[in-house]
Amino acid sequence: MLFPWDRLRQLGIMGLNERNADFILPYNARRNYSLVDNKLLTKELAVQAGIPVPKLYGVVEIIHQIEALSGQLEAYDDFVVKPAHGSGGEGILIVTGRHEGRYRKANGASADEDELGHHISNILGGMYSLGGLPDSALIEYRVKFDPVFSSISFQGVPDIRTLVFRGVPLLAMIRLPTRLSDGKANLHQGAIGVGIDLATGRTFSGVWHERPVHQHPDTGGNLSGRVIPYWDEILAMTAKCHDFAGLGFIGVDIVLDQDQGPMMLEINARPGLSIQLANRIGLLPRLRHVEGLGTIPGSVAERVQLAKTLARYTS
Repeated sequence: MLFPWDRLRQLGIMGLNERNADFILPYNARRNYSLVDNKLLTKELAVQAGIPVPKLYGVVEIIHQIEALSGQLEAYDDFVVKPAHGSGGEGILIVTGRHEGRYRKANGASADEDELGHHISNILGGMYSLGGLPDSALIEYRVKFDPVFSSISFQGVPDIRTLVFRGVPLLAMIRLPTRLSDGKANLHQGAIGVGIDLATGRTFSGVWHERPVHQHPDTGGNLSGRVIPYWDEILAMTAKCHDFAGLGFIGVDIVLDQDQGPMMLEINARPGLSIQLANRIGLLPRLRHVEGLGTIPGSVAERVQLAKTLARYTS
Protein backbone atom coordinates (compact mmCIF):
# COMPACT_ATOMS: atom_id res chain seq x y z
CA MET A 1 0.00 0.00 0.00
CA LEU A 2 1.35 3.41 -1.01
CA PHE A 3 0.66 6.07 1.59
CA PRO A 4 0.25 9.75 0.56
CA TRP A 5 3.59 10.69 2.11
CA ASP A 6 5.29 7.92 0.10
CA ARG A 7 3.88 9.45 -3.08
CA LEU A 8 5.12 12.89 -2.07
CA ARG A 9 8.56 11.42 -1.42
CA GLN A 10 8.57 9.85 -4.90
CA LEU A 11 7.79 13.28 -6.36
CA GLY A 12 10.67 14.85 -4.46
CA ILE A 13 8.42 17.12 -2.39
CA MET A 14 10.21 18.57 0.63
CA GLY A 15 8.48 19.45 3.90
CA LEU A 16 9.29 22.15 6.44
CA ASN A 17 10.98 19.79 8.91
CA GLU A 18 13.36 18.50 6.26
CA ARG A 19 13.98 22.05 5.04
CA ASN A 20 14.91 23.14 8.56
CA ALA A 21 17.05 20.15 9.49
CA ASP A 22 18.88 19.59 6.20
CA PHE A 23 19.17 23.03 4.64
CA ILE A 24 18.35 25.89 7.02
CA LEU A 25 20.40 24.79 10.03
CA PRO A 26 23.51 23.51 8.17
CA TYR A 27 23.70 26.24 5.52
CA ASN A 28 22.23 29.37 7.12
CA ALA A 29 24.45 30.56 9.94
CA ARG A 30 22.27 32.42 12.45
CA ARG A 31 24.88 35.15 12.84
CA ASN A 32 24.09 36.20 9.24
CA TYR A 33 20.31 36.39 9.61
CA SER A 34 20.56 40.08 10.42
CA LEU A 35 21.87 40.70 6.91
CA VAL A 36 18.50 39.76 5.42
CA ASP A 37 16.05 40.25 8.29
CA ASN A 38 16.89 43.97 8.31
CA LYS A 39 15.56 45.37 5.01
CA LEU A 40 17.62 48.53 5.32
CA LEU A 41 20.87 46.60 5.70
CA THR A 42 19.89 44.25 2.87
CA LYS A 43 19.26 47.23 0.63
CA GLU A 44 22.64 48.75 1.45
CA LEU A 45 24.45 45.48 0.75
CA ALA A 46 22.60 45.05 -2.54
CA VAL A 47 23.59 48.53 -3.69
CA GLN A 48 27.23 47.77 -2.86
CA ALA A 49 26.95 44.59 -4.94
CA GLY A 50 25.55 46.51 -7.91
CA ILE A 51 22.03 45.09 -7.60
CA PRO A 52 19.22 47.57 -8.35
CA VAL A 53 16.75 48.25 -5.51
CA PRO A 54 13.87 50.72 -5.03
CA LYS A 55 15.28 54.14 -4.10
CA LEU A 56 15.21 54.94 -0.40
CA TYR A 57 13.50 58.27 0.37
CA GLY A 58 13.96 58.22 4.12
CA VAL A 59 14.12 56.27 7.38
CA VAL A 60 12.07 56.97 10.51
CA GLU A 61 13.71 55.59 13.64
CA ILE A 62 12.13 57.59 16.49
CA ILE A 63 8.70 59.11 17.10
CA HIS A 64 9.94 62.71 16.94
CA GLN A 65 11.04 62.21 13.32
CA ILE A 66 7.40 61.74 12.27
CA GLU A 67 6.76 65.46 12.82
CA ALA A 68 9.18 66.37 10.02
CA LEU A 69 7.84 63.73 7.65
CA SER A 70 5.42 66.00 5.80
CA GLY A 71 8.21 68.24 4.58
CA GLN A 72 10.46 65.29 3.80
CA LEU A 73 7.81 63.71 1.56
CA GLU A 74 6.67 66.92 -0.10
CA ALA A 75 8.58 66.12 -3.28
CA TYR A 76 6.93 62.72 -3.73
CA ASP A 77 3.37 62.08 -4.83
CA ASP A 78 3.64 58.34 -4.27
CA PHE A 79 5.78 56.13 -2.06
CA VAL A 80 5.82 52.98 0.08
CA VAL A 81 6.14 52.77 3.87
CA LYS A 82 7.38 49.44 5.27
CA PRO A 83 8.83 48.05 8.50
CA ALA A 84 12.55 47.33 8.33
CA HIS A 85 12.06 44.01 10.13
CA GLY A 86 8.62 43.06 8.81
CA SER A 87 7.60 39.78 7.24
CA GLY A 88 4.78 38.41 5.10
CA GLY A 89 3.90 41.84 3.71
CA GLU A 90 2.53 43.00 7.08
CA GLY A 91 2.70 46.71 7.85
CA ILE A 92 3.32 47.85 4.27
CA LEU A 93 1.44 51.01 3.32
CA ILE A 94 1.35 51.97 -0.34
CA VAL A 95 0.56 55.58 -1.25
CA THR A 96 -0.37 55.99 -4.92
CA GLY A 97 -1.03 59.74 -4.95
CA ARG A 98 -2.40 62.77 -3.16
CA HIS A 99 -5.78 64.51 -3.23
CA GLU A 100 -6.79 67.64 -1.32
CA GLY A 101 -4.09 67.21 1.31
CA ARG A 102 -4.72 63.51 1.87
CA TYR A 103 -2.72 60.45 0.84
CA ARG A 104 -4.45 58.05 -1.55
CA LYS A 105 -3.74 54.43 -0.66
CA ALA A 106 -3.50 51.49 -3.08
CA ASN A 107 -6.89 50.10 -1.99
CA GLY A 108 -8.65 53.34 -2.90
CA ALA A 109 -9.02 54.67 0.65
CA SER A 110 -7.26 57.81 1.83
CA ALA A 111 -5.34 58.89 4.91
CA ASP A 112 -4.36 62.23 6.41
CA GLU A 113 -1.07 63.20 8.05
CA ASP A 114 -2.18 61.95 11.47
CA GLU A 115 -3.22 58.55 10.11
CA LEU A 116 0.08 58.17 8.27
CA GLY A 117 1.94 59.13 11.42
CA HIS A 118 -0.10 56.67 13.48
CA HIS A 119 0.78 53.85 11.09
CA ILE A 120 4.47 54.70 11.28
CA SER A 121 4.33 54.86 15.08
CA ASN A 122 2.86 51.35 15.06
CA ILE A 123 5.82 50.23 12.97
CA LEU A 124 8.26 51.83 15.40
CA GLY A 125 6.51 50.08 18.28
CA GLY A 126 7.13 46.69 16.70
CA MET A 127 3.57 45.85 15.68
CA TYR A 128 4.76 44.26 12.43
CA SER A 129 8.35 43.27 13.25
CA LEU A 130 9.78 39.83 13.80
CA GLY A 131 9.36 39.06 17.49
CA GLY A 132 7.49 42.31 18.15
CA LEU A 133 10.72 44.22 18.78
CA PRO A 134 11.03 48.00 18.22
CA ASP A 135 11.53 48.76 14.55
CA SER A 136 12.28 51.43 11.96
CA ALA A 137 10.10 52.55 9.05
CA LEU A 138 11.53 52.73 5.53
CA ILE A 139 10.04 55.10 2.97
CA GLU A 140 10.95 54.25 -0.58
CA TYR A 141 10.11 54.45 -4.27
CA ARG A 142 6.80 52.88 -5.27
CA VAL A 143 7.33 50.25 -7.94
CA LYS A 144 5.12 50.57 -11.02
CA PHE A 145 4.83 47.04 -12.32
CA ASP A 146 5.71 46.14 -15.89
CA PRO A 147 2.67 46.19 -18.25
CA VAL A 148 3.37 42.56 -19.15
CA PHE A 149 1.52 41.68 -15.92
CA SER A 150 -1.43 44.07 -16.32
CA SER A 151 -3.93 41.35 -17.26
CA ILE A 152 -2.94 38.93 -14.50
CA SER A 153 -2.56 41.14 -11.44
CA PHE A 154 -5.07 42.99 -9.25
CA GLN A 155 -4.00 46.43 -7.93
CA GLY A 156 -0.71 45.44 -6.29
CA VAL A 157 2.75 44.69 -7.66
CA PRO A 158 3.61 41.08 -8.62
CA ASP A 159 6.96 39.77 -7.51
CA ILE A 160 9.17 36.88 -8.56
CA ARG A 161 10.32 34.58 -5.75
CA THR A 162 13.36 32.45 -6.55
CA LEU A 163 14.89 29.83 -4.27
CA VAL A 164 18.69 29.85 -4.39
CA PHE A 165 20.96 27.19 -2.91
CA ARG A 166 24.75 27.56 -2.78
CA GLY A 167 24.41 30.40 -5.26
CA VAL A 168 22.43 28.36 -7.81
CA PRO A 169 18.80 29.32 -8.59
CA LEU A 170 16.61 26.20 -8.26
CA LEU A 171 12.91 27.10 -8.48
CA ALA A 172 11.02 30.28 -9.28
CA MET A 173 7.44 31.51 -9.26
CA ILE A 174 5.66 34.77 -9.83
CA ARG A 175 3.28 35.82 -7.06
CA LEU A 176 0.23 37.69 -8.36
CA PRO A 177 -1.91 39.95 -6.14
CA THR A 178 -5.67 39.38 -6.08
CA ARG A 179 -8.67 41.16 -4.66
CA LEU A 180 -8.64 38.66 -1.79
CA SER A 181 -4.98 39.40 -0.99
CA ASP A 182 -5.78 43.14 -0.92
CA GLY A 183 -3.27 43.74 -3.69
CA LYS A 184 -0.41 42.03 -1.84
CA ALA A 185 1.84 39.39 -3.41
CA ASN A 186 1.55 37.01 -0.46
CA LEU A 187 0.22 33.48 -1.01
CA HIS A 188 -1.02 33.12 2.58
CA GLN A 189 -3.14 36.23 2.13
CA GLY A 190 -4.69 35.00 -1.12
CA ALA A 191 -2.22 35.80 -3.90
CA ILE A 192 -1.65 33.35 -6.76
CA GLY A 193 1.63 31.49 -7.25
CA VAL A 194 2.57 30.72 -10.86
CA GLY A 195 5.49 28.45 -11.66
CA ILE A 196 8.24 29.58 -14.02
CA ASP A 197 10.42 27.38 -16.19
CA LEU A 198 13.97 28.34 -15.13
CA ALA A 199 15.37 27.43 -18.52
CA THR A 200 13.07 29.72 -20.54
CA GLY A 201 11.37 32.15 -18.16
CA ARG A 202 7.97 30.96 -19.38
CA THR A 203 5.10 30.58 -16.90
CA PHE A 204 3.00 27.50 -16.15
CA SER A 205 -0.53 27.52 -14.79
CA GLY A 206 -0.79 28.55 -11.16
CA VAL A 207 -1.94 27.59 -7.69
CA TRP A 208 -4.44 29.51 -5.54
CA HIS A 209 -5.22 28.37 -2.00
CA GLU A 210 -3.17 25.24 -2.84
CA ARG A 211 -5.48 24.36 -5.75
CA PRO A 212 -4.66 24.52 -9.48
CA VAL A 213 -5.86 27.64 -11.30
CA HIS A 214 -5.45 28.58 -14.95
CA GLN A 215 -6.88 32.12 -15.01
CA HIS A 216 -6.63 35.06 -12.67
CA PRO A 217 -9.88 35.13 -10.64
CA ASP A 218 -10.24 38.92 -10.85
CA THR A 219 -8.97 39.76 -14.34
CA GLY A 220 -9.67 36.53 -16.22
CA GLY A 221 -6.21 36.61 -17.76
CA ASN A 222 -4.52 33.32 -18.65
CA LEU A 223 -1.61 32.52 -16.35
CA SER A 224 0.45 30.15 -18.49
CA GLY A 225 2.63 30.78 -21.51
CA ARG A 226 3.88 34.24 -20.50
CA VAL A 227 7.57 34.96 -20.90
CA ILE A 228 9.12 36.97 -18.08
CA PRO A 229 11.19 39.91 -19.42
CA TYR A 230 14.84 40.23 -18.37
CA TRP A 231 14.84 36.58 -17.33
CA ASP A 232 18.61 35.97 -17.49
CA GLU A 233 19.20 39.24 -15.67
CA ILE A 234 16.77 38.22 -12.94
CA LEU A 235 18.48 34.86 -12.44
CA ALA A 236 21.84 36.59 -12.27
CA MET A 237 20.54 39.01 -9.62
CA THR A 238 19.32 36.15 -7.44
CA ALA A 239 22.70 34.42 -7.70
CA LYS A 240 24.47 37.65 -6.71
CA CYS A 241 22.22 37.98 -3.66
CA HIS A 242 23.65 34.71 -2.35
CA ASP A 243 27.15 36.16 -2.59
CA PHE A 244 26.53 39.02 -0.16
CA ALA A 245 23.89 37.44 2.09
CA GLY A 246 26.22 34.89 3.69
CA LEU A 247 23.45 32.27 3.65
CA GLY A 248 23.35 29.04 1.66
CA PHE A 249 19.58 28.65 1.22
CA ILE A 250 17.52 31.77 0.52
CA GLY A 251 14.43 33.10 -1.19
CA VAL A 252 14.97 36.24 -3.28
CA ASP A 253 12.10 38.55 -4.25
CA ILE A 254 12.45 40.54 -7.47
CA VAL A 255 10.00 43.06 -8.96
CA LEU A 256 9.83 44.36 -12.52
CA ASP A 257 9.38 48.12 -12.77
CA GLN A 258 7.98 49.54 -15.99
CA ASP A 259 10.75 52.15 -16.19
CA GLN A 260 13.69 50.71 -14.25
CA GLY A 261 13.43 47.00 -15.01
CA PRO A 262 14.16 44.31 -12.37
CA MET A 263 14.87 45.38 -8.80
CA MET A 264 15.53 43.34 -5.67
CA LEU A 265 12.94 43.82 -2.90
CA GLU A 266 14.14 41.52 -0.15
CA ILE A 267 15.79 38.24 0.82
CA ASN A 268 14.25 35.57 3.02
CA ALA A 269 16.38 33.26 5.17
CA ARG A 270 13.46 30.89 5.80
CA PRO A 271 11.69 30.65 2.42
CA GLY A 272 8.38 28.80 2.24
CA LEU A 273 7.80 25.71 0.13
CA SER A 274 4.54 26.50 -1.69
CA ILE A 275 6.75 27.19 -4.68
CA GLN A 276 6.74 23.40 -5.22
CA LEU A 277 2.97 23.46 -5.72
CA ALA A 278 3.22 26.39 -8.12
CA ASN A 279 5.79 24.52 -10.22
CA ARG A 280 4.21 21.08 -9.67
CA ILE A 281 7.62 19.65 -9.00
CA GLY A 282 9.55 18.70 -5.90
CA LEU A 283 12.47 20.80 -4.79
CA LEU A 284 14.44 18.02 -3.12
CA PRO A 285 16.10 16.43 -6.21
CA ARG A 286 17.55 19.76 -7.27
CA LEU A 287 18.72 20.55 -3.77
CA ARG A 288 20.41 17.17 -3.40
CA HIS A 289 22.06 17.50 -6.81
CA VAL A 290 23.58 20.88 -5.97
CA GLU A 291 24.49 19.69 -2.48
CA GLY A 292 26.43 16.81 -4.01
CA LEU A 293 28.54 19.01 -6.26
CA GLY A 294 32.10 19.20 -5.05
CA THR A 295 32.55 22.77 -6.18
CA ILE A 296 30.13 25.45 -7.32
CA PRO A 297 31.12 27.67 -10.25
CA GLY A 298 32.45 30.99 -9.07
CA SER A 299 31.00 33.16 -11.82
CA VAL A 300 27.37 34.22 -11.81
CA ALA A 301 26.99 33.36 -15.51
CA GLU A 302 28.15 29.78 -14.91
CA ARG A 303 25.73 29.36 -11.99
CA VAL A 304 22.84 30.65 -14.10
CA GLN A 305 23.73 28.17 -16.83
CA LEU A 306 23.94 25.38 -14.25
CA ALA A 307 20.46 26.33 -13.02
CA LYS A 308 19.03 26.16 -16.54
CA THR A 309 20.70 22.82 -17.27
CA LEU A 310 19.46 21.37 -14.00
CA ALA A 311 15.91 22.55 -14.74
CA ARG A 312 15.90 20.81 -18.11
CA TYR A 313 16.91 17.46 -16.63
CA THR A 314 14.77 17.47 -13.47
CA SER A 315 11.46 18.79 -14.77
